[in-house]
Amino acid sequence: MERVPPVTGSSAEPAGQAAANDYDSFADAYAAENEASLFNAYYERPATLALAGDVAGRRILDAGCGSGPLFAALRDRGAIVTGFDNSAKMLEIARRRLGDGADLRVADLSRPLPFPDGAFDDVIASLVLHYLQDWTAPLAELRRVLRPGGRLIASVDHPLQGHPLLRPGTDYFATYERTEEWTFGGQSIPMRFWHRPLPAMISAFTKAGFRIAAIDEPLPAPDTPRELLPDFREADILCFIFFVLEAG
Repeated sequence: MERVPPVTGSSAEPAGQAAANDYDSFADAYAAENEASLFNAYYERPATLALAGDVAGRRILDAGCGSGPLFAALRDRGAIVTGFDNSAKMLEIARRRLGDGADLRVADLSRPLPFPDGAFDDVIASLVLHYLQDWTAPLAELRRVLRPGGRLIASVDHPLQGHPLLRPGTDYFATYERTEEWTFGGQSIPMRFWHRPLPAMISAFTKAGFRIAAIDEPLPAPDTPRELLPDFREADILCFIFFVLEAG
């Protein structure tokens, strides 16, 4: 996804404006962009797959699976994958990609999940937690559906994105809402995220019963086309941070 400067304003949507984070309203455009974009196809997804390692035979929950590109990659590597998303239209696209036999469900990470305790060896939460104000209940649910010793592999907006050096006037150590405008096909889409400093992220994970096995700040994949990296500097790509967490 192309990042644009944040737009501040009230949390209420003006009449006629799209609701914030309404992926149903731009599902097709987003799914198409996601396929080959720098941040998704050549940065976040390869990094997540590298951290997951050998997944053959592992039961994996793709939390916030969207149109299914990560689900497909994990399945191709031999994993037994289940996916959920709160966007029905994104799941329609995923169904076309993955086939009728794919285990895909409409569910919301802010609510109890429709899975039994200990159902999965791994949960992958790819760029989803930063949409949530409170991580307490969602992390408890992800811990519940993991077997003891299972892994939560999570990527979120890098806390540097909320530093005053990038967002003057903000408090890095606060947890606060920020707003961006994304544009697809001439349509302006309001998007809302929650900034957390790194200590708050670590505290939330450990309080939920996870042990931190790895924290990563990777660079784009080696096969990234040069045309996607104009005037590239390492600082330009530091937009996500990755965690591998083990369930206690």
